[in-house]
Amino acid sequence: QVQLVESGGGLVQAGGSLRLSCAASANIFRINVMGWWRQVPGKQRELVASITPGGDTNYVGSAKGRFTISRENAKNTVYLQMNSLKPEDTAVYYCALGPQSSEQVVAYWGRGTQVTVSS
Repeated sequence: QVQLVESGGGLVQAGGSLRLSCAASANIFRINVMGWWRQVPGKQRELVASITPGGDTNYVGSAKGRFTISRENAKNTVYLQMNSLKPEDTAVYYCALGPQSSEQVVAYWGRGTQVTVSS
């Protein structure tokens, strides 16, 4: 069993920045794709960004140009740097380990961290 623990969420004003972190409890982190997803009440969880073990990244939608995903394999940790935040970025952000093509194929999820962006 792998545990993923997110941190770094909080309340920030529009235009501000936050850095999310996700620490994995096992070294299988190092051979797996990692992703950040987000969910608002009443809506489906959506992929924000993903990163391969080798560092190739993929961004979805409004994350392009504003968010940066990175990882430190030696620390079993993945990060999401979020800049120029907008109120519509408000959501619970989840860390995910495994394939990122859909929610159903993700192997492990973190419990989530709340990000709130005020206008």
